[in-house]
Amino acid sequence: QVQLVESGGGLVQAGGSLRLSCAASGRTFSRYVMGWFRLAPGKEREFVATISRSDGNTQYADSVKGRFTISRDNAKNTVYLQMSTLKPEDTAIYYCAARVLSGSDYLTDQYQVDYWGQGTQVTVSS
Repeated sequence: QVQLVESGGGLVQAGGSLRLSCAASGRTFSRYVMGWFRLAPGKEREFVATISRSDGNTQYADSVKGRFTISRDNAKNTVYLQMSTLKPEDTAIYYCAARVLSGSDYLTDQYQVDYWGQGTQVTVSS
């Protein structure tokens, strides 16, 4: 069983920045493919960003490319999402996600997620 605990959400003005953190339990964090998804009011949950196990390769949704950066610290069992130039449309609950056994280095499909965090609210005011 893997537990994921997010932190760092909050209220920010448009153009501002926030950094989300996700701390994971388990001894084999470096083997987890990690990702961030978000759920906005009236919309389906969508992929935001993902990072591979150990080489740090990343993928992003087009809507956040160039503004968000995902990173991980395997020594701290933590994945981060640095969000900059935030827009009101980024308002959502952000979820950390993990896939433990995967032939792919990326986690972009919510139906392939093995473990979810509880979510953290990000609100961007205009």
